[in-house]
Amino acid sequence: MSPTDSTQHAVVTPEGLQALFEALKRRNYRVIGPILRDGAIIFDDIASVGDLPKGWTDEQDGGHYRLHRRDDGALFGYAVGPHSWKKFLLPATQRLWSAERTEHGVAITPEPRPSERFAFIGVRACDLNAIAIQDRVLIGGAQADLRYQSRRQGAFIVALNCGVAGGTCFCASMHTGPKASGGYDLVLTELVDDGEHRFVVGVGSEGGGTVLAELPHRSAASEEVAAAEAVVAHTLANMGRAMYSDDVHDLLLRNLDHPRWDEVAARCLTCGNCTLVCPTCFCTTVEESSDLDGSRTARSQRWDSCFTMDFSYIHGGSVRATARSRYRQWMTHKLATWWDQFGTTGCVGCGRCITWCPVGIDITEEVAAIRGSEPS
Repeated sequence: MSPTDSTQHAVVTPEGLQALFEALKRRNYRVIGPILRDGAIIFDDIASVGDLPKGWTDEQDGGHYRLHRRDDGALFGYAVGPHSWKKFLLPATQRLWSAERTEHGVAITPEPRPSERFAFIGVRACDLNAIAIQDRVLIGGAQADLRYQSRRQGAFIVALNCGVAGGTCFCASMHTGPKASGGYDLVLTELVDDGEHRFVVGVGSEGGGTVLAELPHRSAASEEVAAAEAVVAHTLANMGRAMYSDDVHDLLLRNLDHPRWDEVAARCLTCGNCTLVCPTCFCTTVEESSDLDGSRTARSQRWDSCFTMDFSYIHGGSVRATARSRYRQWMTHKLATWWDQFGTTGCVGCGRCITWCPVGIDITEEVAAIRGSEPS
C-alpha cells in the first residue's frame, strides 16, 4: 500500500489502536485524545485505549449538554465536547517574555519557542477545517505567529470520520464534514457491528503510512470499506441543524440594521462562551505581571473575546458598548467579513457555540430569521 494512496484502506482492532499510541510515544509525541471528565468529553493526555470514553455518547441542544451510555462499546461514539484542538495549538495563556532588573539595567528574556510535539487522536472533519482556518489566519500571512507555527508543524493528526451527528451539528451545510477530506496523517472510521469492533484506516501522509506499517493490520475488505462509507452517510443524513451558507456573506452585510440584532441582544449575556468554545476564534490580548518589589516582570498572551467591553476600548470608551453591537460584530465577522480578510468562512458548523450558550442562542436560527424576513 502506497503511504499516500487514499484509495487503499487497512483495518485495525482496538489492540492495533493501542499499538498506534505506543508508536507515537516512541516518536516522542505527546498523545492527546478524548477522555471523560466532570460530566463532559474533553481532550487531554491519554496513555491507552482504556482512557477513551468507551460506551459514552452525548446529547446536545441549545444550552444543553448531557452524557449518556450507549448500548455498545464504541470508543468515539459522541459528537464534540467543549474543547477543541485550539487548546493545544493556541493555548489560553502563554508567556511571551520576562524581564529582570539587574545591576547593569534590565535583562529581557524572550520565551523560547515550544518544542513539544502533539499527536491528536480523533480529530473530526469540522475541527480539521478549523485547524486549516487558524493556519490561514495565524501563519498564512506576512507576520506568522511563531509559537503557533512551532506547535502546528510538529503535530501528527489522527482524524476520525464521524459516526454520530450531535443535536447542534451543521457541518454538512458548511461543507466541512462529516467526512475528513484532508489535513490528516491517518483517518479512522469506527465499526461496531455483530460484536466485532474494528477501525477502517486511511492514510493521508507519508508519515502516516510509515506509522501504519508498524501496527498490526490487514487490508480492508470491500464490504468493510462500504460499511465505513455507510457510517458517514448515516451521519450526513442526521445533522442536528442546517445553515444555508452560500449567500450568507451578502445577506448579513445588507442587514446590519435589522431588528433581529435587538432581539438576540435581549437574550445575549455577552459572556463570551461562544468564542471560548469556538475552534476558530483567535482573538487575544496581552497583560503584564510583576513581583511586588518591582524586580521582575513578564508579559503574557491570553485569549480574549469580542464580547468583552474592553476588547474594543480605545481612548474615550468602547467602540461597541452594547450587546447588540458586540453580537453583530461576532456573527458578521464569523460568517461574512472573515471571507474578506482570509478568503474563507470562520465557521465550521461544529455547533459548540449553540450547545454552550447559557441561553441557547442559535447562530443557524439567527441567519434563518434574517433570511426569512427578506422578500422572496
